[in-house]
Amino acid sequence: MLESILSTTSASISMENCFICIGVAIVLGIIISATHKLTTKTTPNFLLTLTLLPVLVQVVILLVNGNLGTSLAVAGAFSLIRFRSMQGNSKELISIFWAMTTGLALGMGYVVLAVIITIIVAILMLIISKVLLKTQNSSRRKLKIVIPENLDYNDIFNDLMKKYTDKCELQKAKTTNMGSTYELSYIVNLKNNINEKDFIDEIRVRNGNMLVMLEREELSEVEL
Repeated sequence: MLESILSTTSASISMENCFICIGVAIVLGIIISATHKLTTKTTPNFLLTLTLLPVLVQVVILLVNGNLGTSLAVAGAFSLIRFRSMQGNSKELISIFWAMTTGLALGMGYVVLAVIITIIVAILMLIISKVLLKTQNSSRRKLKIVIPENLDYNDIFNDLMKKYTDKCELQKAKTTNMGSTYELSYIVNLKNNINEKDFIDEIRVRNGNMLVMLEREELSEVEL
């Protein structure tokens, strides 16, 4: 049942088996892309990448099937897959590895195994995202504030944080614009029924109407 449909003793590959592998790779690529879309926020370009990646990897492996230099060819093919310098989040990295694993299995002819792996991983991702992470705190935000260098960031926003948040943690402070400003990065849990605009407006009064950014954690780094 889990045997390869490709011959390991012949250098030739039948057209029928080749189209079976390619067709299954396309279907599984769509499933991977759809699962990723349902479990995280993403972009159309990344979904297209996940859809086509199993097909491309499968074709590369199919071309070198039965060759003693398969491992080197695979390493060379994978090294050609380059993404933008922006690092993706963990879900994106898992989806990429999932798509490449599926393509690798199909390239070796293990169609049933590839289908089983895809279904199992898809179910696990849906369960984890819809059930286990359902209780995740939806009020958690990333807050970025830019202030002039003459302000003491240690306590300037303490009263506002107590007023609008249940929890506030300063993650990072760094200088920008050749040291003329500080960029502060917080993780905050907003109180229920607060007006986010009022929160931002009061911060702007304190920092001289400089940059204030409030965003959900899962909205950051969604593109590769």
